[in-house]
Amino acid sequence: MTSQRTGPTRPSRRAVLLAATLLATTAGTATAAHSAPADAYDTLRRRWLDIALGTGYDPTAQPYAARLAETGTLARGFRATMAPTPTSLWPGHPYDPPAGITQSYGRLWTMTQAYVQPGTGSTADPSLLADVLRGLDHLSATVYNPATTRYGNWWEWQIGSPRLLMDITAALYGHLTAARIDAACAAVDHFVPDAMLTDYSGTSTGANRVDLCRGVALRGILGRTPAKIALARDALSPVFPYVTKGDGLYADGSFVQHTRVAYSGTYGQVLLDGLGRLFALLAGSEWEVTDPDRQIVLDSVERAYALLIHDGLVMDSVNGRAISRGHLKSDDRHVLRSDHYHGQGIIAAIALLAGGASRTERERWHGRIKGWIERDTVTPILTARQFDVADLARLHAVAAQPVAAAPEPTGHHLFAAMDRAVHRRPRFVANIAMASDRIAYYECGNGENPRGWHTGAGMLSWWADGLAGQYTDWYWPTVDWYRLPGTTVSTLRLPDKAGGEWGEPKPDVRWVGGATDGEYAAIGQHLKGLGSTLEARKSWFCVEDAVICLGAGITCTDGVPVETVVDNRNLGEGGTQAFVRGPGWAHLEGHGGWVVPYGDLRTLREDRTGAWADINTTSTTERRTRRWQTLWLDHGTDPVDATYVYLLMPGAGRHEVAARAARRLSVLANDRACQAVDVPSLGLTAANFWRAGTAGPLTASAGASVLLRRRARTATLCVSEPPRTGEPLEIIWDRPVERVLHADDSVEVLFAGRRLRVRVTPGMVCTTHRCEVALR
Repeated sequence: MTSQRTGPTRPSRRAVLLAATLLATTAGTATAAHSAPADAYDTLRRRWLDIALGTGYDPTAQPYAARLAETGTLARGFRATMAPTPTSLWPGHPYDPPAGITQSYGRLWTMTQAYVQPGTGSTADPSLLADVLRGLDHLSATVYNPATTRYGNWWEWQIGSPRLLMDITAALYGHLTAARIDAACAAVDHFVPDAMLTDYSGTSTGANRVDLCRGVALRGILGRTPAKIALARDALSPVFPYVTKGDGLYADGSFVQHTRVAYSGTYGQVLLDGLGRLFALLAGSEWEVTDPDRQIVLDSVERAYALLIHDGLVMDSVNGRAISRGHLKSDDRHVLRSDHYHGQGIIAAIALLAGGASRTERERWHGRIKGWIERDTVTPILTARQFDVADLARLHAVAAQPVAAAPEPTGHHLFAAMDRAVHRRPRFVANIAMASDRIAYYECGNGENPRGWHTGAGMLSWWADGLAGQYTDWYWPTVDWYRLPGTTVSTLRLPDKAGGEWGEPKPDVRWVGGATDGEYAAIGQHLKGLGSTLEARKSWFCVEDAVICLGAGITCTDGVPVETVVDNRNLGEGGTQAFVRGPGWAHLEGHGGWVVPYGDLRTLREDRTGAWADINTTSTTERRTRRWQTLWLDHGTDPVDATYVYLLMPGAGRHEVAARAARRLSVLANDRACQAVDVPSLGLTAANFWRAGTAGPLTASAGASVLLRRRARTATLCVSEPPRTGEPLEIIWDRPVERVLHADDSVEVLFAGRRLRVRVTPGMVCTTHRCEVALR
C-alpha cells in the first residue's frame, strides 16, 4: 500500500457547518403542503441523500476535494451550454437517440450535486439552482410527462430517467413547489405503472426489476404515498429466490439477464447495488425488507460475485455487450468502461450491502475488499474516476477497517447455468466462456458489440501475476475478432450482429459443462459455429499449473480455413516482449508458455489499430494501436475430424515450459466419442465422454464428465451429466477398491471390489456427484 489516505478523515469545522447549512436547506419546505414536522418520509428522504451523496468524509481532503471540484466544473459547463428547444435541453443531445432524455437528467443531477454538496465552487449558488429548475421544468413540459407515449428504448423511460429524476427531486425537495413534486411523481406513475411491479415477467425481472423498484420507492417517499413504497418493497421478493431458468441468480452462482446472457458483471452489479441501496434505505422503517430470502442475496456476494473478481476486475465473459463500451460519447467524465470499471462497481456495491450483513459476513467482505484494493494497480480503486464521493467514502471506510486483506482464493468453480468456468491457482486465474442452447454465443444491441460472435466459442482468458491489464488496455477495439484466445473458428466472414440481437443467437447443442472437485476440473463444449457448418468437441482439463486443451471432431464445409487460436496476447503499445520457440513449446516473456506436442504452431506479431466506435455506435472515435502476439493451429480448408492438443501454462518461465514439453503428455482419448487425459504426478484421470464409451480405466454408459483424484490410499470419483437429460448413467473405474467411504445420495454403488461401478442419478443442472473410496 502507498501512503495515500485510505480512510475517512475528521471533517473540518468549516465543512461541518457548511454541510449542516446545506442539509437544512435541502430539508426545508416550499409550501404548506410539505411543511409538516420531520416524519417517516423526511427521515427516508434524508437517509437516501446520505446514501447517494455520502457522509463522514472531509470535502477538503483528497480524493474528495478533486472529485467535488470536478463536479462543479462539469456543472458550470452544463449550465453555460444549456439551451432548451422543443426537442432537446442541450445542443447536440436531442431526446430521440437512445438515452437522450436520461443524459439530460444526468446533467441536471450533476448540476444538483454541485449545488447541494460542499467544495464544488458552486455550492448553494442561487443562479445554478434556477437553471436546474428551468431544466426540470423544460423536460417536464416537453417530453417527460403523462401526455407522452414512450418510444425508442424502454429502459430510458422506465429506469434511466425516473431514477435520476427522483434523485434530483429528493436533493432539491425544499426548493420545489408542490406542483413540481407532483409533476415528477405523475411522470413516474405514467411511465412505471403499478402493473410493472405486480407481474414478474418481460423486462421487469432480475436487475431491471430492482431498478424499477428503486424509482417507485423514491416516488412513494417523495409523494408521501405509503402504498407505493410497500409495492416497491414487495416487488423485490421475486428477485431473491434462486431460479432454474431465465433471468436471475442460480444456485451455482450464475447470474443471467435477457434470458440467455451471462451477466454477473453488469446487470448483476446493478442488482447488487440497487438492493444494497434499498435495504439500507428502508432498514428500521415500517417498509423494511424482511423477506427471509434476502439472505440469498447476501450469500451471493461470496458464492456468485467474488469468484468472478480478480485483482479488482470482473471477467469480461460476464459483461455481455458492455465489453464494447470503452469511452462513451455521452460520458462527461470520460471514464474507461473496462473490466476493472465493472469489477470496481461490484466491489462498491458489496461495500454498500455490507451495512445490512451480519458482523461475520461484513468482516469477511471487508477483508476481500481490502485485498482487491491492495492488488488493483491498473486503476486504483480508492481514486477510481467512476466513483462519486459517496462510494469513495464507503470504500475508504472499509480500507480503514482493522481486518486483514484477504488474498485471492484458489480452486475451481463451474458456473454451469451460464456456461462459464473459473480456474484459480496460486499464480494464475483462467476463465472459459462457452455457449449452448441455454446461453447465447454473445449479445449485441443498441449499436453495441456487433462483432462479439465468437466470445462464447471457448474463449479462454487468463491472468498471471502482473497482467491484470491484459483485457483493459484497448483490448476489444484492436483484437482480431476471428482470433479470440482458445476458440476454434471458421474464418468465414460474418456480418455485424450475425445471428440477431439481445442474445438471440445460440447453438443447438446440449453437451456443455463439466465436473469439478473444487480444485481441478474437466470442462467440455460441443461447439457449433455461428453462421457456419463448423462442428467440434473441445475440452479443458484444469490442473495445478496448466490448462490442458484438447479438440476433436473438427469438421467444416464452409470452404475456408478453420483455426484453433492457441492464444492472442495484447502486448500493449509497441510491446517488445521476447517470444521464444523450442521443440514443441513456445514462451512469451512476462506472460507464460504453451506446450504444443503435435501440429504446426503458427505465430504472428502485428500492430492493430482500432477505435471503440468501431464496435459501439455510442463510443468515441479516438484510434489507438496495440501490438499483438498470436499463436494458432491451422486445420486447413474444410477439415474432417481434425484434432489438437496443447497446454497453456500461465506465468511459467521459459525453462519450466521447456521441461514440461520434454515430459510425455498422457492423452487417453481425443475423438468424437471421448477426450481424456491422465496426469500421474497429480493422481488425476479426467474424461469428457461425448457418448457412451471407454477411455483408459474409465467407462461411461452415456454422455458424462468424469474427474478421478487419487490421494495416497483413497480416491474420489466426481461425475456430472452435461447433456442434462436427467437420465441415470453408470460409471466403471477399472481399479480394485477396498470399500466405499462416502457417496452422495445421488450415487448408488453397484459394485466395489476388483473394480468400482456406480449409478448416478444426475438431475438437470450439471451438478457434480461424488463417491469416495479406500483403495486396496
